[in-house]
Amino acid sequence: MATRQRRALTSDPPETASSPAYTKVDKPERSDGENEGVDRGLGWLLPLLCLGMLRHMSATSNIIHDCDEVFNYWEPLHYLLYKSGFQTWEYSSQFALRSYLYILLHKLVGWPAAWWFGEEKVRVFYAVRIFLAGLSVICDAALVVALSRKYGKRLASYALAMLCLASGCFFASTSFLPSSFSMYAMSLSSALFLFNKPAMAVSVAATGVILGWPFSILAFLPLTIYSLVKSFKPVFLTGVVTSIVLMVLSVLVDYDYYKKWTSSVINLLVYNVLGGGESHLYGTEGASFYLRNGFNNFNLCFVFALLFLAILPIAKKKYAPELLVVVSPVYLWIAFMSLQPHKEERFLYPIYPLICVAASAVIESFPDLFRDKYNPNGSSTLVKIAKILRPLALGLILCVSHARTFSLINGYSAPIEIYKHLDYHDDAGPGSVLCVGSEWHRFPSSFFIPDYVGQVRWLDDGFTGLLPIPFNSSLGGTSAAPSYFNNKNKASERQYLKDPEQCTLLIELQLQRPYPTRGSDMTTWEIVAALPYLDRELSPPLYRSFFIPNQWQQKNVFGQYRLLRRIQK
Repeated sequence: MATRQRRALTSDPPETASSPAYTKVDKPERSDGENEGVDRGLGWLLPLLCLGMLRHMSATSNIIHDCDEVFNYWEPLHYLLYKSGFQTWEYSSQFALRSYLYILLHKLVGWPAAWWFGEEKVRVFYAVRIFLAGLSVICDAALVVALSRKYGKRLASYALAMLCLASGCFFASTSFLPSSFSMYAMSLSSALFLFNKPAMAVSVAATGVILGWPFSILAFLPLTIYSLVKSFKPVFLTGVVTSIVLMVLSVLVDYDYYKKWTSSVINLLVYNVLGGGESHLYGTEGASFYLRNGFNNFNLCFVFALLFLAILPIAKKKYAPELLVVVSPVYLWIAFMSLQPHKEERFLYPIYPLICVAASAVIESFPDLFRDKYNPNGSSTLVKIAKILRPLALGLILCVSHARTFSLINGYSAPIEIYKHLDYHDDAGPGSVLCVGSEWHRFPSSFFIPDYVGQVRWLDDGFTGLLPIPFNSSLGGTSAAPSYFNNKNKASERQYLKDPEQCTLLIELQLQRPYPTRGSDMTTWEIVAALPYLDRELSPPLYRSFFIPNQWQQKNVFGQYRLLRRIQK
């Protein structure tokens, strides 16, 4: 909406060329904290359209970045819909570390989609992803509009561009993970906070913690504490009521599925915090892991975000204290997570939108670094250059982000695409056995397994950890506590198919290695589908991480992701 101009009165003094510019900072504040007559900023339409288009692209082209997404979320959802799927030890009723309440939220979309699409389970998979994309669009659009109304169109536009195109946001927005759900809550909670609705902001934060990821409570602390200080009674009551309702609902749902009174939220916290949870069993990384990972997913955007505190003394009048409260979890969360031995990319998801906001504020403040404090409205040569650098910096960030996204999608999408080829080989016959060896961790979920495949079985290729095992309906399904599960990541003898001769179909990654693979025997197997897959170990880090025109395909080394069928003799 354009700013309304009042009609000049005869008593008004004439404006002169030497009159200083009239800025938002100079305008008198209304009693409600907003500037009277200020441009209301971006409307809802542009953010919804831009984010909607990019999130739909993410839903339809995103790869699966973590096997935990498949086995702890897609597989339980598949079991609730189709009564088949893999179970992990976290879903054993003995441990009950995962809540079915989070799964049920997605079943609200999955169940009607399963009824509508029938046997086309792949479409159900993408229907759930589009639902996740919709949640992300609404929450991020609210954040953009809130930024626009409080800090102006420029900062909001920068944030919108990064939320749309930054690789981290592009991939995390449609991942079926509690950390992604906490990310949605972080965007919406921050937006409500900037809309001056602290009680609602804390309520959304509680939802992100209890329904999403309990450990994200640390990321929501700055906003919650500031809101309590600002308006204690309504914020406290709203937060407590929301938390109690969600905790009771979670316990009731868990009782229905685990058949015992338990709280998966408390179980998860106790296991990891008080119970000596041994997350290091699943791999450890150095202290710089998240700094490297942040740069890969956000490039210069991540660097600028870390510089927010450095520019705060200069831009304090604009950004303190509200925006400082909003972006402070970036520092708090990275510092805390870097101290943990077990690190994964998805652990940073909750602060991804805030990285974009902090970087946008830094870029928007470029001219402020060179302004004369005695003449803040002056426009020196350095200020003019700084204004030109703003779109250049944003453009560089977006170009590098696109290069990163393109490289990941085109380099690592073969597993999802190759499993789709199973639909065209039902002549293998009903009851076929699909075998997967060392590629078990890239299994895209049972939604990609057609009905003629009777079983998916793992082959022993040297992995010594505990693998998921199919839900056992005879033991109670979701309420079962199978003896072969343990929380020490020790392999079970039941997890592998002992006789590989039973395999009808085989999924395998063929790389340039000095040792042969199972599918190398062309007298036993025939290749029915093959797609290129980027060989991470043999490809240079720069070229495998970012798409560089005319160099990406030449410099990188590719293997073949194969679907093979046993030759009938």
